[in-house]
Amino acid sequence: MLGTVQFGLTYGIANKIGQPSYRAVCDILACAAEGGANCLDTASAYGTSEETLGRALAELKLADRMLIVTKVAAIPDESWSHAAIESHIEKSVRTSLQRLRLEVLPVCLFHREENWRYVNILLKLKERGLIRHVGCSVMTPAATRSIIESGQAEAIQLPVNLLDQRWRQAGIFEAAVRAHVPLFARSVYLKGLLLLPEAEIPAVLAEAIPVRRRLQALAQSSGISFPELAVRYVIGLEGITCTLVGVDSVEQMRENLDLFSKDRLPPEVTREINGIVPILPDIILKPNLWPEQK
Repeated sequence: MLGTVQFGLTYGIANKIGQPSYRAVCDILACAAEGGANCLDTASAYGTSEETLGRALAELKLADRMLIVTKVAAIPDESWSHAAIESHIEKSVRTSLQRLRLEVLPVCLFHREENWRYVNILLKLKERGLIRHVGCSVMTPAATRSIIESGQAEAIQLPVNLLDQRWRQAGIFEAAVRAHVPLFARSVYLKGLLLLPEAEIPAVLAEAIPVRRRLQALAQSSGISFPELAVRYVIGLEGITCTLVGVDSVEQMRENLDLFSKDRLPPEVTREINGIVPILPDIILKPNLWPEQK
């Protein structure tokens, strides 16, 4: 799955390129399709991402080859009446359909786990033929387990990477497998933190450095690059249906396609990773808490 937030705005702590041009987006999408990527992740909140995708997929004649996952605009005020919230969600869905040039949204997620309480509104839109599958993007294991156990989620997107052991230790992967809920792994490089030169890591995230060093040493002793370790770890986890990565250039797209062509890590390497990484503080694992980059 190709993440496309960077097609609509500047994104990522390691991003030195900025927002790609429209022509660069077309080149990236063509490269992705040629390399076997068949899913695109976007959201109403990702600037012009949906509009750019709708235009580019039509121009490239790739609309039928890509399954699009988008997300409902967050509910700005939960003190609104139920009718107002229902109107907000339907407007968001219809706007996404228009921007993406689609008749039905293949997968529509709530962008915030706390909005899952309004899933019946999404299910009504599904019954009306505006959405094919509903789900939620999540941040915490506790909310994720509740969503899985609701029996209503048809997809869940969650942050999974070398530094984030919360999901494994909470048994989320096994719970999703038992409930037949597909998991879309995002944040494989932790918004670029795993790729950033050590000297450029902000002081507030410094607690990640010793752990990252040990993982880098493991990658070296295993004879693979650190990005390869990051990707192969995630794609080998039980229950992960699809793994999302964002790129800013065709070169990065090709590099990631090569990484995703690799097999899972040997079990002993995965076990060593799980033993190396502690439960790190939220300030490291949740990019929404990071200080704004200048």
